[in-house]
Amino acid sequence: MKNEEPLWRVFGRIGVLSFGGPAAQIALMHRELVDLRGWLSEREYLRALSFCMLLPGPEAMQLATYAGWKLDGIRGGLIAGGLFVLPGAIVILCLAALYAAFGQVPLVAALFLGVKAAVVVIVIEALLRVARRAFKGRTEQAIAVGAFVAIFALGVPFPLIILAAAAIGAAFLAERDTDPTPLPAHPGLGATLAAGLGLWWAPVAALALVGQGFLVEIGLFFSKLAVVTFGGAYAVLAYMTQTVVQDHGWLTTAAMMDALGLAETTPGPLILVTEFVAFLAGHSVSGPVMAIAAAGLALWVTFVPCFLWVFAFAPYIEWIASRPRLAAALSGVSAAVVGIIANLALWFALHLFFARLGALPGSDLPLPVPDLATFQWKPALVALVAGTLLLRRHWPLIPVLGAAALGGLALSAAG
Repeated sequence: MKNEEPLWRVFGRIGVLSFGGPAAQIALMHRELVDLRGWLSEREYLRALSFCMLLPGPEAMQLATYAGWKLDGIRGGLIAGGLFVLPGAIVILCLAALYAAFGQVPLVAALFLGVKAAVVVIVIEALLRVARRAFKGRTEQAIAVGAFVAIFALGVPFPLIILAAAAIGAAFLAERDTDPTPLPAHPGLGATLAAGLGLWWAPVAALALVGQGFLVEIGLFFSKLAVVTFGGAYAVLAYMTQTVVQDHGWLTTAAMMDALGLAETTPGPLILVTEFVAFLAGHSVSGPVMAIAAAGLALWVTFVPCFLWVFAFAPYIEWIASRPRLAAALSGVSAAVVGIIANLALWFALHLFFARLGALPGSDLPLPVPDLATFQWKPALVALVAGTLLLRRHWPLIPVLGAAALGGLALSAAG
């Protein structure tokens, strides 16, 4: 290493300070690893970032894991990736426990009225940010519209949308092939895959053997989520919400919005919201012990695959960078994510601003239609103010959440 400061101390500091989402986290790591210490060159850092964006899972956490792997092998990757996640995971666990204990107290419920309104605006802000990056032409726009219609109006499963978008991107967005880098030898690939897959699935298999059906469901669902989490946590939130609310009945839509609002205030990757959701699901099924077990299992099956992808495929980073169809497939997925996040924003807004939703008359489509007579003006007003602060005044996220929570409290107190 070009700097004698221990790896654990640097990545521990990054983990504690990693607020603000992936853009801020990637910038923080660039400053720490490239500018201040020279542990990675600019070219290495950008190639690693492009590689991590091709993988399912949180790209900032995987970038930290790659940097640790590059510096000190698998041990370094485990230290760097683990310390990137650990501070936020501890905070989320504490917040989830407090929410399960006090979330229905009138004062707390009033605060979360504002938080839910701010979440709608936060998702819209994420939609605009991702669209600016993803839309390079009409093909990307068409993919986004198709993804929105497929998930919102037709109920097409999220994984199928991701696969279709990747195929369309590879077919229509690829640049002309360049001379590819030769495929490097990776004699440890088989052992890495075997160890990673074994670690990933061992707890789920053990729980199945002892008849823990609920925890097996948690493990299977969040494992599937880990495989299809392209484009950031917002891309899978709608899928997660609809599955845990409609299919399993573990949470309400309001609780999902509260979970996202609290996850936005913590360091680490936003996909840590899976830990919060699993905790609340376990608590609703069988109390605090099951809640802790479900949260731990969700963390395991969410992040073990992230380490696996990096350790297995990082040696191929130069070869991957020379494959234009892989980049084109990612562009197609990124475009689809815009439509998926638009669905999430609309889903949250409908459930927050209207007390009742119905179905489209004479249609079998899973299309939610609001009952206009049940419009709720209080969260709509808080959302308008939060939108002004975040989108026009460009306030930081945490002050916006705080102002929205206080606004919800004031409106509830006013009757």
